[in-house]
Amino acid sequence: MLKKIILSTTIASCLFAANIAFNEADSKVERIDANGQNSGVLSYHNAIKDVKKSVVNISTSRTVTRSNQLGIEDFFNDPYFKQFFGFNFPQPQNKPNKEVVNSLGSGVVISDNGYIITNNHVVENADVINVSLPDSDIEYKAKLIGTDPKTDLAVIKIEANNLSAVTFADSDELMEGDVVFALGNPFGVGSSVTSGIISALNKNNIGLNQYENFIQTDASINPGNSGGALVDSRGYLVGINSAILSRGGGNNGIGFAIPSNMAKDIAKKLIEKGKVERGILGVTIAALSKDSKKVYKNQEGALITSVEKGSSADIGGLKRGDLVLKVNEKTIKNPTDLKNYIGTLEPNKKLTVSYERDGNINTTSFVLKGDKDSSGIVKDVIQGLKLHELDANLRSRLKIPTNINGVVVVEVAQKSKAFELGFKAGDLIIAVEQTEIKNLKELEQALNKLAKNTPAKIWIYRDGYAQLLILK
Repeated sequence: MLKKIILSTTIASCLFAANIAFNEADSKVERIDANGQNSGVLSYHNAIKDVKKSVVNISTSRTVTRSNQLGIEDFFNDPYFKQFFGFNFPQPQNKPNKEVVNSLGSGVVISDNGYIITNNHVVENADVINVSLPDSDIEYKAKLIGTDPKTDLAVIKIEANNLSAVTFADSDELMEGDVVFALGNPFGVGSSVTSGIISALNKNNIGLNQYENFIQTDASINPGNSGGALVDSRGYLVGINSAILSRGGGNNGIGFAIPSNMAKDIAKKLIEKGKVERGILGVTIAALSKDSKKVYKNQEGALITSVEKGSSADIGGLKRGDLVLKVNEKTIKNPTDLKNYIGTLEPNKKLTVSYERDGNINTTSFVLKGDKDSSGIVKDVIQGLKLHELDANLRSRLKIPTNINGVVVVEVAQKSKAFELGFKAGDLIIAVEQTEIKNLKELEQALNKLAKNTPAKIWIYRDGYAQLLILK
């Protein structure tokens, strides 16, 4: 009986398998000799020999603050300090000590008169930027033209002419599987080239930049390659090498580059204006979930989850629950599309937005506001500072206790008066002399009362402690 059952099962399986039609390749395959008919060497040397002249080495130096031990006598016995925080307030045991740090990176020449694009993190906070051209012993001091931390791009310039400028390719035309080469200065060993393919396009949510639209490649991108060129098999620029995804710091075949079209747009703005001005829509957005797709006719778009009062979107009539489908001529498939597109637009740009609401497609037009209109940021109360009043969002992000108030430092310009005084982004200005500060107006009033040419005490809250800076 057991044998019959096994036999029947076997026959049934064979009959079932016989009904499957597999797609099979032609067994007659023509093989092409990789070395060519004349036993030559397969090489991309001619494709990349010119672009190698466009990739430069960048070395930087900057002064950083280290710590050495210190007693409390320098400022923690100040009567006002004790009055404001109490005698048992935690007291830091460190004081700053300066040290020079050097780092290496790469850059790409984009004009024959010395403009070079690189990563922002290569030149960020650098006091000195030096550039070495390929096959040259001459080292140039570079001037910082502008930076855009939100895309991790920067432009520098050297005083040189007749340089070999890179040729830009249209990164929108890239396809997965395209052969690419990464050029740069890995580990400071000098110019080198690695090869690979484009593994993926339009990668976002990596957590590296605010505006992400990365090219993913398995061409080796190692420390020092940052800011170098990613080129196609013609030797044309398709991206700026930016980062690798690695747990141990080694290359695991997952590298990211900023698309050439984005790099070209940012470089142009930095050269023309020294900065990138972006419009602010004033919304919080999310992707459609599996459940939320059931209540929308369109299955792609950017879902608005909140609208800031008085923002561009609010004035344009957009509301929570609207599904943005199109902005001007740009189709919006997901939140990243909307964020990146708005990020390319300057303030005062007119927008036409198509969106779904209650099953209907609506259209609205309005003018895009800029950072100054909606950010609440005030500049240069102290030269070089950007300040913001402490709201619930910043208090949460900076982990500031509810019993401490003040004004938040959101940015400090390099080599400015504020930078020299020791201010850092994230500091909370809590007092001027013995005047407590709760908002920007109180800060301005307290500073205006100070005697001219007389040092003054500025109290800040940093890393869980009150610290003292002297305004000179």
